[in-house]
Amino acid sequence: MSLKASNKIDTNRYELEVEVDAEAFEKAVNDTYLKERKKISLPGFRKGKAPRAMVEKFYGESTFYEGAVNALYPDALDAAIKEAGLDVIEDKIDFDLKEIGKQGFTFTAAVTTKPEVEIENYKGLSITKKSEEVTDEDIDGEIAKVQERNSRLVSVEDRAAENGDVAVIDFEGFIDGAAFEGGKGVGYSLTLGNGQFIPGFEDQIVGHNVEDEFDVVVTFPEDYHAEELKGKESTFKVKLHDIKKKELPEVDDEFVKDVSEFDTLDAYKADLREKLEKKRKEEVEDDLENQLIDQLIELMKAEIPNAMYENKITEDIREFSYRLQSQGLNIQSYLQYTGMDMESFRGGFRPQAERQVKIRLALEKIAKLENIVPTAEEIEEEYKDMAEEYRLEVDKVKAIIPESELVKDIVVEKALDIVRDNAKIQ
Repeated sequence: MSLKASNKIDTNRYELEVEVDAEAFEKAVNDTYLKERKKISLPGFRKGKAPRAMVEKFYGESTFYEGAVNALYPDALDAAIKEAGLDVIEDKIDFDLKEIGKQGFTFTAAVTTKPEVEIENYKGLSITKKSEEVTDEDIDGEIAKVQERNSRLVSVEDRAAENGDVAVIDFEGFIDGAAFEGGKGVGYSLTLGNGQFIPGFEDQIVGHNVEDEFDVVVTFPEDYHAEELKGKESTFKVKLHDIKKKELPEVDDEFVKDVSEFDTLDAYKADLREKLEKKRKEEVEDDLENQLIDQLIELMKAEIPNAMYENKITEDIREFSYRLQSQGLNIQSYLQYTGMDMESFRGGFRPQAERQVKIRLALEKIAKLENIVPTAEEIEEEYKDMAEEYRLEVDKVKAIIPESELVKDIVVEKALDIVRDNAKIQ
């Protein structure tokens, strides 16, 4: 097998001309014959016992050519790609068989490569560091969330409904005097002011009292999901059964004992502060990194094949699918529940996929410019960290993740470290 020619035919697109020699082809043809002969019947021979020469005489000399080409083509193309020094991505391959015979065969294959990347001035980037300070108001805000989670609903009898209340209602909707499917509810708990229902619906419940029966008139939005209801005016017959408001627990030592392992409010607040400070520090570091990433993407110049984005989207969806499976769901069920089709679902992944592809390309280029090569110790340490994270033996991690792939991840991280270490933080 040998590479005869490598020609650039378009941006990030190369055509390779590959030749497979007679010896390799003859062996593949014979292997195909041995694999297929048990299915072949010829007059005068028991099934599977006909010699190859007789089969080829009866069916034609090329009868095993297709199987031989299919067997040799993948390795021949991989070898040609390696010889041509191309960094190929997964994409459509245009295969064309040019010549075939006892002398072997020649084919061309058009492949897509990673783009040529240019990036300059990646050292000395200016970024702004946000405050890491945790205030008393932040602590109070966290406690308020815990209060909210531990609140209880109590009925209100001495006033009309207000925003923030939970109204327990029966309702039925009509358009032109006729009830429509999905427009009825009994004993429904609706939080007023949250915008759960059609715009204007909740506003017309505010001010009513328990046992009131009244009409709510609303118009369905033009972009409503049900085609038959878009832009239609509807009258809902409503009965208000109950008004409930949230009652928050008092924040004191007893509250703290109920919601935490601490005995006093002061100790609880001190623990909250420590946790918030750690979280805030991580958020600040993440923000600094995102600022660097945004600037690197702006600095990078490359014509990126769409296939790179599509491959990343597919990879992200695969990971999302694994998470769904852990919850007993699959992609098809998820799409059905959310009312999305696969095209719109993939579209939701695209912005993040594009960002990830771009920053990866930028950092890989920086790693080349900086001649970053991880040491054996760094590679081993990365394997150990991954083994600890996934709770596996190091050898098992090595069997799953090739060292060549791990090295790519390490050099990208080290490239980002260089950018970060040389940044100007304000």
